[in-house]
Amino acid sequence: MALLCLHSNSARFFPSPPLPSPPPNATRRAGVGFAVFSSHSSPRILKSNRRSRSGRRTSPYDDDDDGGEEDSEEEEEALPSDDHFADFEASQQAQRERMKRRFSKTRQSPKRAYWSSDAHDIVIPRKTNSPDYYRTAGRTSKKDAVELDSKEKLKNGKFTKSRFQKLVEELDFDEKWFPIIEYLSTFGLKESHFVSIYERHMLCLQMNLASAKERLEFLLSVGVKHRDIKRILMRQPQILEYTVENNLKSHVAFLVSIGIPDSRIGPTITAAPSLFSYSVEHSLKPTIRYLVEEVGIKESDVSKVVQLSPQILVQRIDNSWTSRFSFLSRELGAPRDNVVKMVTKHPQLLHYSIKDGILPRINFLRGIGMRDSDILKVLTNLTQVLSLSLEGNLRPKYLYLVNELHNEVHSLTKYPVYLSLSLEQRIRPRHMFLVSLKKAPKGPFPLSSLVPTDECFCQQWAGTSLEKYLTFRQHLLIEDFARMYERKR
Repeated sequence: MALLCLHSNSARFFPSPPLPSPPPNATRRAGVGFAVFSSHSSPRILKSNRRSRSGRRTSPYDDDDDGGEEDSEEEEEALPSDDHFADFEASQQAQRERMKRRFSKTRQSPKRAYWSSDAHDIVIPRKTNSPDYYRTAGRTSKKDAVELDSKEKLKNGKFTKSRFQKLVEELDFDEKWFPIIEYLSTFGLKESHFVSIYERHMLCLQMNLASAKERLEFLLSVGVKHRDIKRILMRQPQILEYTVENNLKSHVAFLVSIGIPDSRIGPTITAAPSLFSYSVEHSLKPTIRYLVEEVGIKESDVSKVVQLSPQILVQRIDNSWTSRFSFLSRELGAPRDNVVKMVTKHPQLLHYSIKDGILPRINFLRGIGMRDSDILKVLTNLTQVLSLSLEGNLRPKYLYLVNELHNEVHSLTKYPVYLSLSLEQRIRPRHMFLVSLKKAPKGPFPLSSLVPTDECFCQQWAGTSLEKYLTFRQHLLIEDFARMYERKR
């Protein structure tokens, strides 16, 4: 973080000295964050430049088999650059090239069957077309070999010796790494995850097993969920190297000091595990001071802001704030107080790309007839609009507002929350339900009927039971699904 000139008055959190520069290896990069977590909310955020140890670009998202995780915030790894490490890096690069050639050759080789060669279940690969394919001590058949391999993979959900042996033979994994790999596999890591960790930060696989257990058990003790350990390790494998006493505890204490409740410590760490790689005194505390003294966030709102977007702790907040404040002031004439309110309600604003995220949405609202002053009111009250998809969310809701609800666009100024409601789960079902009951008023449909809970809606607007409305909505959703399925056939 660049040096920041702060006001002389001291903040309640950290009374202090001028901001020092962070350590040279604490390279920052803007992250990703959204307040509306749905399939349609994803404006493009700042691009990732992070590369793997072998020099290839790597995805900023977790490599999970069960779907992408939004998430996003990552930092570039700080690789050694001193002349002292030049020879070491050259040798490591040569080893990785050999590894890739061997792995490529293995992937192109004929299909293989695997046998256990001893009591430790060390696998010896043999070609399936080999003349001695069926020659084993117990006449193991091809079917038996496949079943054995399947049982090994399911055994207690752990990484078996035979699976590890594949990595040893194909990717030059060290036999000494098996204990820690077996332990980490209990958190759901698979071969592909270990290959990724090997490429990005091989030293993590050389950790002492007892130390790794101590650190992960500490994270579990402060509220990190077992299922999230894999996500954390894929995003920040270096966390295995951070000691409990000298690093993990002090960073957790920092989160507590700014008002993060115990129940939110785990989720905050999961969202931004790289915070452990930043100095509390030289980076994290100065970031909080900047939010309070330069941006203008109230001290009482700091905890809320960090909980909404933990990535704010690990990005270049000075550049992000200055560029977005200047843009909104110039584009919409936004006063400073309005922009501060936007950041307080939706700090993810500081992550959004101006060119690909913020400006297109402002232009969309202009295109449907909203004045800049009205757009400013909408964004101040519902900044999440900047995270919604144009074609998958904003445009369909606008068309329904005008064509079906017979409202004018200026009604959004009074009810901006309309844009945040689900068209299929909330807006259309309530509208159609009142129409079916013949209780929909003539003229513009009242948007205020879309705001209350289902129970209040049934009492105040429909005058019927909640069960009747839920049944109607379910049938409507089924009909919509059937129509969509027919169109795809």
